[in-house]
Order: sequence, then structure tokens, then C-alpha cells
Amino acid sequence: MKQDIIINATIGETRIALLEDKKLVELFVERPETERMVGSLYKGVVRKVLPGMSAAFVDIGWTRDAFLHFSDVGGGNELVDILRKGKITGLPAASHGRQRRVDPSSMKVGQEIVAQVTKEPIGHKGPRISSQVTLAGRFLVLVPNETYIGVSRKIGLSQERKRLRQTIDKLRPPGFGAIVRTVAEKKTEGVLMADVDRALKTWRKTENAIRQLRGPGLVYRDMTMASSIIRDLFNSNVDSLILDSKIVHRELVNYIKDVSPNLVSKIQLHRERMPIFDHYGIEKEIERSLSRKVWMNGGGYIFFDPTEALYSIDVNSGRFAGKKNHEENAFKVNLQAVREISRQLRLRDLGGIIVIDFIDMELEQNRKRVFTEMAGAMRADRSKWDIAPISPFGLMEMTRQRVRPSLLSTFREQCPHCEGTGMIASMETVVTNLERWIRRFVAISRERRLTLTVHPEVKTYLTGGLKSRIARIMWSNRLFIALETDENLRLDEFVGFSYKRKKDVTEEYLTDRFNNGGRKKR
Repeated sequence: MKQDIIINATIGETRIALLEDKKLVELFVERPETERMVGSLYKGVVRKVLPGMSAAFVDIGWTRDAFLHFSDVGGGNELVDILRKGKITGLPAASHGRQRRVDPSSMKVGQEIVAQVTKEPIGHKGPRISSQVTLAGRFLVLVPNETYIGVSRKIGLSQERKRLRQTIDKLRPPGFGAIVRTVAEKKTEGVLMADVDRALKTWRKTENAIRQLRGPGLVYRDMTMASSIIRDLFNSNVDSLILDSKIVHRELVNYIKDVSPNLVSKIQLHRERMPIFDHYGIEKEIERSLSRKVWMNGGGYIFFDPTEALYSIDVNSGRFAGKKNHEENAFKVNLQAVREISRQLRLRDLGGIIVIDFIDMELEQNRKRVFTEMAGAMRADRSKWDIAPISPFGLMEMTRQRVRPSLLSTFREQCPHCEGTGMIASMETVVTNLERWIRRFVAISRERRLTLTVHPEVKTYLTGGLKSRIARIMWSNRLFIALETDENLRLDEFVGFSYKRKKDVTEEYLTDRFNNGGRKKR
């Protein structure tokens, strides 16, 4: 499979696209006002400990408290106290098993901890953090206040795994664990030692920041998104890295020269007049990924619909006719949908609970084949995921790890008129609600004159025809109404101004202000 990384850097944002066989599969966007938080370290103060939720809320100096699940509690819980006494030393010898566990019940309100952001804040939720602190390098991950040494499972040769474990055990500083990354395979001791030194230098600066900072706040900011993507994704499997910024090109070349000089030749500067994302057809794919409806080759299509609890995906045959019976046609469309859905999940960065409604298939073997194909297509996804077999109703349930806001929320904002539903009240409903308000106003205030400000379209509807709606409302309520317009109002908004009291009375006569048979509270 051919892999390429394309980077478009402008003043307003940096966009990094990952292509597989010339198809866009992942897109990362970073803007100055929404700097990346994942990977950064914070000194935090525990605000609440909730055993019933198996979690704690921690103030890290951000607008909302961060969420720390007990399963993510690690050595960072002890780091602040340890650093007050000196450097991290004296931990037991490294183990080759799991990391050292810290008892969550020892966590107390007011306790200071060091935590790392693992999930960006999404919607009204604060960031998710872990006190299992790590410092990622090119070839290994240094783990302060831990004892274990782990080796990537993707390194298959047992002899190479043993060599790397022994080498890192010799190179790691006292009081630190380490995780060897896949790209470390066949790397010499000197190369690995340089990576350990870089990570350790970063940690010493972080130590000083932890000691000096009074109260919660940032103590170490991880790399920019562009740099972290290069660190994590740019390896020998990538065919080319192409970017359109001379400044970023120079920075990346200097970085890669130090850590992987054999990859420098793969970095290219885009010199064409056509914008880089247009040249590689990425802009069209981005627009396609923001659409609710995605067409497939052959005429089938897929709907992507977000809800409060889950993400719904619906597969439809559309214009796909086929030449065989319904079962075979449904099977073909579903197989095609599997490949497109797996790509769109990565591209749109959808997470949480996802329910896929495939076209009904009667044969169990076809349902199993679609499930197997879906699992195979998802193996390229770096996020954690889990899939359940297709139910008798043709539904596949799955979960996918959510680390940052979806692509849709990055490029789009919720409509202030429909509040994300995609629907607004009909004109009949708007005017009926307005008439109810007028009846309430007359019954309670007993006034006979009123000025109403409405949207221009509402006024047109009210005054149209020989027997206009507004004339009938005035006659039935024995009320004179002067109509005014304001284009800034929504269709369902209005302003009622009392001629007698010379003030806005809109809020006074809304439904939620009344009880006891329609009388206003006094």
C-alpha cells in the first residue's frame, strides 16, 4: 500500500493529510486559537473524588476541570511530592511486565498531581487526563516514576525484541520505565541513546517547571500537530512527505536529519502553482467528508447522522441495479460500504458508539463475511475500536476511541436557528404561537394597544390576503397591533412592546412564566 503525507501550512491553520493509495484517509487540522492539548503535561489539583464514578475531577488551570478515570491513575500521582524532595531515583529494578499500579483510593481532594492530556475537550466536556505520564521520542517513550520496559508488539522477531529490551534496560535513567516503539527495530545503541538523552533533557525542564509553578497549570507543551504527526507516522513505510511551506520544510528536514537521516530524501517541497490540496484532489475529499450523504461507485450511498447518544450510519442501494437477485446485490453494496465506512470513520474522526444499518441480508454466511471485511478494513485505524457481529436486524454496533473533536465540528458550527436539528418551525406554527402569546397578553394586562416586531416574512404572512391573519387576531382580541419588522430576528422570534407601559413585555407573557390557570406569578 502506497502512503503519502501532504501538509498545507498557512497563517490561519496547518492541515496534514494522510493518503493511502492516493485516497484521503486521515486529516488533521491545527489552528492558533485551538492549539493541540493531547500529550501536554499539567500540574493539577484534585477537586473532587467520586468513587461511585471511579473517577476524579482535576483542576489543570483550564476553563473546565479535567476528567481522570481511576483506570488512568499512575505514577504521576506521586511526582509532585517526589520532586519536592529531589529527582526521581531509587525505584525498583525494571520489570518486563505491566506498569506499577497506584491505588486510586489514596487520591485526596487538594492533592497535587502531574497529569497528561489524552483526549481533547469536546463540546461541554473538559479534557480527559491520565497520571500515567509519558514523554514520547522518535524511537521510544520515556515513563517517569515507573519501572517496566515494554516493546511494541509489531516488532515480531523475538531475538530483536530481546535485544531492544536489554539495550533500553541498560540505557534508561534510574527511576524511569520505557516503551520501545516500532520504528526502533534494528536501530543501533547509539541512535537509541540519543533519543533517551533528548527525552531526558525535556523531562529535566519539566521537573523545574513543576517545582516553580504555584497552583495548577501547563508544565510541558507537546510538539505542534505537524511535528507530532511526523514523529509518529513518518517512517520507512511512507513513500513521500510533501509540503508547501519553505519554513516548515526547513524545520522538518533539520529534525529528520538528526533522528532518521535515511528519510530526508522523501521530504519534498511543493513548487506547483496550483494549491497543494487541489493538486492532490484533497479539497474535494474534504468537502465530501463534510456531507451527510456520501455516494459510492455503482450508485449506492451512505448517510452519516450524529445524535446525542451515538452516530448512525445508514447504507442504501440507491441507483445500484445489479444483475443478480436481491441477496447478491445487497451483499455487494454492503461490502462496498464497508470499505467506504472504515475510511470515513478515520477521515471524519468519529468516535463513541456507532450503529451501522446495512441492507438486509438473509444468509448468515453473508452477514459473517461483511463482519469479517469490516474488521479487516478497521485494522489500519490507529484508534482503538471494537465491533459486534451483525444482528438479525442488519445492524452492526461498534465503538471507536474519540481523542479530539470530529472533522465536522472543526469545519462547521451548529446552526443557531435550528440548533442542529436541520428543521425549523413552520410558518403556521410560528404564527399560532404568536397568537397564543397575544391572547395571554390581553387576558393578563387588559391593555388595548401593542407594538409587535417580527421577521419580515412573518409580517408578509400575517398581512397577506383580503382577510388578513393579523386583522382577524386584532378583531377577536379587541386589540390594536402595530406591526414592525427586524431582519435580525429569527422566524420564530418576536418583540412585544407595551404602548401603555413603554417597555418590552415579551418575556412577561411567555408560557413558562404562568401557572395556576394562566395567571402570572406575583
